[in-house]
Amino acid sequence: MSAATSNHVVPEIPRHVHRHGRARESRRRLTIVLVLTAVYMFAEAFGGWWTASLALMADAGHMLADVAALSLALMAVWFSTRPATPGKTFGYYRLEILAALINGVGLVLIALFIFYEAYQRWFTAPKVRSIPMMFVATGGLLVNLICARLLHRDRKEDLNVRGAWLHIMGDALGSGAAIVAGAVITVSGWNAADALFSVLIGLLIVWSSWHLIREATNVLLEGTPAHINLAAVEDTILATEGVTNVHDLHIWTITSGHEALSAHVIHAYSISQPNLLKELRTKLHDGFGVDHLTIQMETGDFEDEALHFCQAGTACFRSERE
Repeated sequence: MSAATSNHVVPEIPRHVHRHGRARESRRRLTIVLVLTAVYMFAEAFGGWWTASLALMADAGHMLADVAALSLALMAVWFSTRPATPGKTFGYYRLEILAALINGVGLVLIALFIFYEAYQRWFTAPKVRSIPMMFVATGGLLVNLICARLLHRDRKEDLNVRGAWLHIMGDALGSGAAIVAGAVITVSGWNAADALFSVLIGLLIVWSSWHLIREATNVLLEGTPAHINLAAVEDTILATEGVTNVHDLHIWTITSGHEALSAHVIHAYSISQPNLLKELRTKLHDGFGVDHLTIQMETGDFEDEALHFCQAGTACFRSERE
């Protein structure tokens, strides 16, 4: 056999210092948000009971889910800073994604409970103390806006923090809906408005949770990140001088903002493998933000006795060129 083959793991650009610093800052912000949310949750629950407002009780229930979600988020941030082990070679990064999925499912369950209670109250609408209801809801809105501001920056980089942020934004919208419901009841005396706006709060919760569940599930299924076009990656690799073909191409997310790629690259005999790897690494980092690369270099007449994963009948990405 006249060809040579080798597996190369291209060193990724160091991120551990940045990631651990971000984790500490995320933990500090999440702790502040957790304390604020927990304190006002009790105030809103009491206010909902005293004013007989389902909208306030729904918002307090959402805040209870927030407390659980924020606790999970803090746990995931703490675990993500733990070092990798022989049994966990990628560390505990995926706990962040699991926490985000649990948050999303919890939101859906709360929304279903709100729908059920709203249905019951639509036919037997109790008298609601609308003025105190609006005051309590306004306090909740202010707390939620403060918490959302604290998490706003980190939500773009961390799916787990985004889940907590979505919880908070759902609460803020819920508090706003409770204020409007209180105003409607005060002006018109129509107590069923409380149940109606509770349903609107539930719909907002379902909408936000769906996006979170979809993103978390895609990561757990090791799907291609939404912001990366796999066909474009293939074109970029094939456009590199000396590359004749590429197969078994996979891109997945280890955790938020940390993508990985593996591929078999077939190249010409005359090409220097170290130089080719360096060029591919630069292109994939600059064009797609992928740093963790595992590339097997092959020549055209290389015959691997082992059966490739994608040749074993398993569903894989197939280029239109094939």
